[in-house]
Amino acid sequence: MPLIYFLPPLATVLIWSGNMTINQLTVGAIAPSSIAFLRWLLALIVMTPFVLPAAIRHRDEIRRNWPKLALLGLLGMGLWQGLGYIAAETTTATNMGILAAMVPLLTVLLSALILREPPTRGGVAGGVLAFIGVTVLLGRGNPLSLLHLEVALGDALMVIAAICYALYGVMLKRWAMNLPPWVMLYAQVCFAVLFLLPPYLLGPMTPVGSQNIWLILYAGIPASVITTFLWMRAVRQIGANQASIFINLMPLFSALIAMFMLGEQIASFHFTGGLLILAGVVMAQTLTRPLVRGVAPKKPSSAGQ
Repeated sequence: MPLIYFLPPLATVLIWSGNMTINQLTVGAIAPSSIAFLRWLLALIVMTPFVLPAAIRHRDEIRRNWPKLALLGLLGMGLWQGLGYIAAETTTATNMGILAAMVPLLTVLLSALILREPPTRGGVAGGVLAFIGVTVLLGRGNPLSLLHLEVALGDALMVIAAICYALYGVMLKRWAMNLPPWVMLYAQVCFAVLFLLPPYLLGPMTPVGSQNIWLILYAGIPASVITTFLWMRAVRQIGANQASIFINLMPLFSALIAMFMLGEQIASFHFTGGLLILAGVVMAQTLTRPLVRGVAPKKPSSAGQ
């Protein structure tokens, strides 16, 4: 396989990791409800001239599937991104990157529950290992502190956000629709903008100025539109399973970017928790032999994240 095929997923994960730092930079510069709404409004404006004609041609299919598209927009754009901005107020970009790396593992677990895909040995063992890693990370090196509910709100919100995005991927796989990828994304973004409009109007509505407009531009174009194009290209070239492995680089990229731009310090529990989560995710993705003999695993879907 040509090495150039690995550039799209690598670039996607690098931009996503940079967005974790952008989340931190929004604190004090723009309200979470404002950037969550404005980034997707900007993405919608950028996409409309190119995608609206195709969306109009597929309007009957969109009308038939609007409840599904609405839920996907809520999970994948509204909650995943919106909770991330709120989480940034009480956690670090490093932690956010590590917890976001749980998405592939959570997708495996939710697929077993919702899609009835048989659990694999790697999924079970990896799940246990990653759970231990999460407790180390959330407990700041002391998992027993979780017994006293000593967890940063931002870390808890990022866990919920990761679950939402994993559920988004599973439901995207379950609900096969006769829509081109860009049209499906466009419809989801439309619903996301509608969902995010009430919180934006309720405020606080942060004025857009020189201090925060570049944050909106980064989140709305590279982290929303460009990464979507690159990710769809990656899935088409190397497949969804291989592309999703690159998500495991998010903790490393997020930590390096946060160290360079925010001056965040990396502690030993970051390494320990991150390595355990990473090992668990890799096990879940590579050890695909069914836990119960005689049950053949389902063929992986080619749907993207």
